[in-house]
Amino acid sequence: MSLTRRNVMAAFGTAPLALTPFLQSIVAHSADGEAALPKRFVFVVKSSGVDKENLVPIGLEDQWSRHRDKLVDVSLSGHELPGNFKAFEEVKDQLTIIQGLSGRNFVGNHTSGYGALSCHHSEQVAVAPTVDCMLGQHLSAGPYKMYGMAMNGPLLEQYTRQPGDSYCYPNISAMAKGRPIAYQASPKKTYMELFGSAVISAGKLRQKLTLNTNLMDFMKNDARRIERQLSSSEKDRFNHYTEAFEALRIRGQKKVQLEDRIKRFAPELTNKYESMIPSTRMGLHFELATAALVTGLTNVITIRPDTLGIIYSDLGINQHVHALGHLGDGKTANDWDGPRARKEIDKLQLGFVAKMAKHLKTIPEGNGTMLDNTMIVYTSCAGGQHHDGQKDWPFILVGGMSNHLKSGRYIQYPSYQNAGHRTIANLYLSLMQSAGLSTPDSFGQLDAQLKDLELRGPLTELMV
Repeated sequence: MSLTRRNVMAAFGTAPLALTPFLQSIVAHSADGEAALPKRFVFVVKSSGVDKENLVPIGLEDQWSRHRDKLVDVSLSGHELPGNFKAFEEVKDQLTIIQGLSGRNFVGNHTSGYGALSCHHSEQVAVAPTVDCMLGQHLSAGPYKMYGMAMNGPLLEQYTRQPGDSYCYPNISAMAKGRPIAYQASPKKTYMELFGSAVISAGKLRQKLTLNTNLMDFMKNDARRIERQLSSSEKDRFNHYTEAFEALRIRGQKKVQLEDRIKRFAPELTNKYESMIPSTRMGLHFELATAALVTGLTNVITIRPDTLGIIYSDLGINQHVHALGHLGDGKTANDWDGPRARKEIDKLQLGFVAKMAKHLKTIPEGNGTMLDNTMIVYTSCAGGQHHDGQKDWPFILVGGMSNHLKSGRYIQYPSYQNAGHRTIANLYLSLMQSAGLSTPDSFGQLDAQLKDLELRGPLTELMV
């Protein structure tokens, strides 16, 4: 008998209650249940731009340098990947490189801040929800609607060789106006927050959940009495406060349901988690993010892999990221010029992206793998260069979205203000539509300098 949703559902009536969760998972993975498989997104938003010339496949250099007023849309299958992409050979058919999109009206000083993912002029203050949080709300099933991890560095004026080790607000993600998302900068604290149940006995975990539930019930009674004494504006603030505690309780309950899966797939807690070496900590963030997706703790993760103040001393670079952004052909202390140093940093980060993608490809899901239902998006909060790079904003996509998006492509859009030019908002509309999120024709603020161009809807070259 073939495995279909109908005959699997028929088994529910005769199966023991204990087998219900197992049968439910079979329904989602049955031949006609592919649409029920979870969809996942990982956004990797680096600092200081992505050097555009390093993204061009071998043999397409002429189109890159001379034909910036025309659309280039070719398959990667007939072209050798550029040097920074060698780690993607195993997933080349699920890799897409996009050049030429703009987000010019979201420009900031060294970063577009929240604007990079919200398409609003919003460098320091969140004025609208960001695409990662919107997808997290829509795809929410696990304990976390979305989760943020950051290589937190110092402020621009206070460079140091040591990354931060606590919660931070990297000005990247926001659930709504005035509701920015805090990122966890410490890999060890991230581990305990996400996978603490892997090192806590089942009894202690349930005891902790019971205490949290009792505390929440007690708080609710007090909250009702307090709320009656507050003004309307104070009530709104108070409701956000109590909702946060309720969210913690619900999160705990969902973690208990995932306890066996967490214990099975959680990474091993080793002394690497004590390291302050940038590349080691960055690798741990990607490792933790991968495990969080596999265990079902969240379906949307955003990673900030570095900041302007990070120094990649383990790569032999003794200049901070901000200084590298200003270096041309002058030599750094390790005899690399600025472009070479930036290329090595991009190569390091893309290597972690490729490793995540290849790991997800090893995990069966439905008729394919987890990678078929996961989209990893790599870009920069500064567009295509350290300053003023938002006229040409590169993106690297790897993964799939249940056959809603084409892959294995190099797409180069006509440059800013040329006919056929498109924006990062059109890309985000593509991602949201592929995830089943109902969207309007536009997203974020429109660029007045592009008012004569057709900028509605998703990228048609990307949609199946």
